[in-house]
Amino acid sequence: MRLLLILLTAALVFVSCRSRDLIRPGDSLEVAFEKAMNQFENENYSEAARAFDIVISIGRGTDIGQDSQFYLAESYFRQRRYLLSASEFSRYVQFHPTSPRRETAEFKEALSYYHLSPRFKLDQTYTQRAIERFRLFNDRYPSSEHFTEAVTYIEELRGKLARRDYNAAEFYMRTGRYNSAAIYFGLVIDNFPESTWAESSLVRQIEAYILFAENSIPARQEERFRQALQSYSTYLQLFPQGEHRSRAEDLYDRAQEGIDRVRERQPVAQN
Repeated sequence: MRLLLILLTAALVFVSCRSRDLIRPGDSLEVAFEKAMNQFENENYSEAARAFDIVISIGRGTDIGQDSQFYLAESYFRQRRYLLSASEFSRYVQFHPTSPRRETAEFKEALSYYHLSPRFKLDQTYTQRAIERFRLFNDRYPSSEHFTEAVTYIEELRGKLARRDYNAAEFYMRTGRYNSAAIYFGLVIDNFPESTWAESSLVRQIEAYILFAENSIPARQEERFRQALQSYSTYLQLFPQGEHRSRAEDLYDRAQEGIDRVRERQPVAQN
């Protein structure tokens, strides 16, 4: 009985304290903001977001309204509601372009899209958007303490896009669509030359062109073997000391032998 009484008392105290933190009709703007900040500082981010939304509605155009807009976005971010936080940080920058918090808001908007970026096999719209926002951030704030961090995020996200295209190319290789595979390996090389997937893509492109040639009609084989040789030449230019150099050279020999066989089959021209 005594334990039950203690628990009931604690619950009443909790409800009473929580009730005091809720915004009531008649609260001044300052009091409403203080209550919203109490919720935020106590990590009650869902309640804080609702409270800041109320403060914004009654304090639009004031300094308190401006602060509330930022903390609304921050509350969503800390709840991991990243689509809402990205929208609210963007809104903050739009409505308060001269704010000293603008740099932080723009970085947090980019970071929100970074957290929305899915694994490489899924739609990469948010990945692209995060890259765009981080690049824009670094263009605007080259001296920012977040500059290097943004560069790291960009590299990671671009690596994800490179892996997406590499994975698509490998799918085409497995299904025997070698020309499509070569095209997608080329996308990795052209669009993401700095990625860890670029060298492997170039070697696999050589192989794709060879397989494409070997499975073509005789009249088109030499042309397609030569595409493999061109890819090998590109490999030497981009990765002269590459870890896959030996494999690339074996493929070069295979392509050259294919050309020799094609020429041996060609009829000798009559005078």
